Amino acid sequence: MLTNKAISKIEVVLNALYSQAEAIDTRNKSNKAYKLRKDSHLFAETLFSTNSELLVPYVEEIQQKCNELKRLLEQNQNALSQHRLILIEQQISSVITAIEANSSINKADNITLSANKQRNYKKAAQSLFQPIQSLYAKLSETIEFERRLLVILEEKQQLLKLATPKASAQASNDVLIVHQRLGRCRQAISKIELQIEMQEKR
Repeated sequence: MLTNKAISKIEVVLNALYSQAEAIDTRNKSNKAYKLRKDSHLFAETLFSTNSELLVPYVEEIQQKCNELKRLLEQNQNALSQHRLILIEQQISSVITAIEANSSINKADNITLSANKQRNYKKAAQSLFQPIQSLYAKLSETIEFERRLLVILEEKQQLLKLATPKASAQASNDVLIVHQRLGRCRQAISKIELQIEMQEKR
């Protein structure tokens, strides 16, 4: 049968757990990796009604249950007392496990945090180099377009040389159009080269 002496022993255990939980909560708050657990529940809702990422509120819930257990014993409600005691034992066991696992969890969270940082650095580097890569691709395309225009210009100039007086005006106009397109293409090349130079200086 459950006695007041047994409850006193539970209270001693809870006082020790409270001190440990308080110390761990303080340390966790100063741990950068702790924010990964922020707003998450440490235990299943079926075991605790408390929802917190801190340990102290859970110990406080057990202390409250222990006070309820005292009242049930005073009222000689043995069946309810036994049920409450089983729950308290399960809760104490879960908190002890969480306290023992805290160091390992923090190590795992720190590894995750470090991996996240590396991913962020990689993304930042990609975002820096991506514009340069796309500019080089654009430059390559525009240079290729210039090469094709030069081929077309040569063909048009040959046609102009061979053109009859009647067709000469049209052939001359065709050469002029290609010259204009070539001029715009070379302006685009100069602009892209300047953009690349500015990006590489950053």
